[in-house]
Amino acid sequence: MTDYENSPELKGTLLGQETQYKDQYDASLLFPIARKLNRDELNIDEAALPFYGEDTWTGYELSWLNNKGKPQVAVAEFVFPCQSSHIIESKSFKLYLNSFNQTRFASQEIVQDLLVKDLSAGCNAPVEVRIYGPEVFNCIANTPMPGVCIDDLDIEVDCYDLNKQLLQLAPNQDTVTETLHSHLLKSNCLITSQPDWASIVIRYTGKQICHESLLRYLISFRSHNEFHEQCVERIYCDIQQQLGISELEVYARYTRRGGLDINPFRSNRQNKTSFSLKINRQ
Repeated sequence: MTDYENSPELKGTLLGQETQYKDQYDASLLFPIARKLNRDELNIDEAALPFYGEDTWTGYELSWLNNKGKPQVAVAEFVFPCQSSHIIESKSFKLYLNSFNQTRFASQEIVQDLLVKDLSAGCNAPVEVRIYGPEVFNCIANTPMPGVCIDDLDIEVDCYDLNKQLLQLAPNQDTVTETLHSHLLKSNCLITSQPDWASIVIRYTGKQICHESLLRYLISFRSHNEFHEQCVERIYCDIQQQLGISELEVYARYTRRGGLDINPFRSNRQNKTSFSLKINRQ
């Protein structure tokens, strides 16, 4: 168990506890968690991050009442910059969104402005919020995974505990630019140990990564307990540090739980991903 799992900051989380669901708006339900808790273990200097990126959350169960008491429903996207000092603990985020359910608002714009204000205050950075009504049917359309899928490699696997030493370069040592993806990433919630399932894209330029070793490494997360954002930053740092990759993007699309999915992206080239992505498992 790592130090941040035992940190006092995590003792107040709602994860793993019985909770009462409030249906009247309550911003105090949001529980921020410092990114520093995980980054210290990875030797990441928050004053000089080794990557750019963002965490895009999709909320599929946003609802509120209009001024006449009629329910409104929508899908929302929330984009948190990786430079923010805090993330929002996921169960508290769900409880916060539920608190809109029986609250009256004059317009969708007021709801959006309130979400921006509360979430930006919680993570100490500007958060983007986009709300789509049910008539916007193609706002988050499923897309094919880019690059080569490594899941069909015929490999023996016997390691399900995180092991960055599994990462190796290909024997030829050629410098390449390639995009690889896998649907076999599974980790577990840091607090409850519930499974978190993801598809992941790794795009890089550098000496060629041994595909078999990368797949074994991703599978080794199977028993690992860590938040979504932390797993992606760990994968990014492990690949760069173990293999000396010069240009790197790591983008994971996690399946939803409680009406929310979390999709972290990290890159040393740009703030936003160069491709749109949504998997059918979401």
